[in-house]
Amino acid sequence: MKSSNNNDARYFSIDKYSCSVEATIDVIGGKWKSVIIYYLLDGKKRFNELKRLNNGITQRMLTLQLRELEADGIIHREVYREVPPKVEYSLTEFGQELRPLILMLKSWGMNNTEKVIENRSKYTNKLK
Repeated sequence: MKSSNNNDARYFSIDKYSCSVEATIDVIGGKWKSVIIYYLLDGKKRFNELKRLNNGITQRMLTLQLRELEADGIIHREVYREVPPKVEYSLTEFGQELRPLILMLKSWGMNNTEKVIENRSKYTNKLK
């Protein structure tokens, strides 16, 4: 699956991935993408709403993450021709396929956040 844009190595070929988990992480990995997807599970959101929900994300990073998710076919960007312009983001049908995975991540986080914090604290103290 070759890209028509040779400058974009990210989409160069399917041979790029050593396994399907790597391909999945390429699409939803990083600090923000899976969280953006999570907030879109319950419906359309505007840019500023996503920014408010994703505490700590910069405008530039949110724009980048949304563009990458759109390029991967996970989200749809709807631009309404009105003044001022209105833009809404929603999950595509393809993006909706991530629902069980995102909800499992949420559940794991709810069940294990305290343990992760505890483990990190132990590790940090061990390094001192």
